[in-house]
Amino acid sequence: MTAIKPIYTNDVITRKEGNLVSDMAGEKVMMSIASGKYYNLGSTGGRIWELIAEERTLEELIETLAMEYDIGPDECREQVISFLEHLSREGLIHISSGV
Repeated sequence: MTAIKPIYTNDVITRKEGNLVSDMAGEKVMMSIASGKYYNLGSTGGRIWELIAEERTLEELIETLAMEYDIGPDECREQVISFLEHLSREGLIHISSGV
């Protein structure tokens, strides 16, 4: 498994090119063209995938998702970071240091 760096509040997250994504029964499923792997992002993961179509900081993601899903910011942060770390290990996203 590939080691990843910690994700900080001002880090900018974007998705990498080369993935095919489709909606299936309200959930997003994706295939990585590079690896041939399939992923079920689910509905919340699919929403995160939509949001990172454009550059977003971790903080922007947390604020948006906490409001949309009526969840506390700390719990949201924990879950979003865990999901982003998985995407990063799979080589599906870019994480760059924020200002």
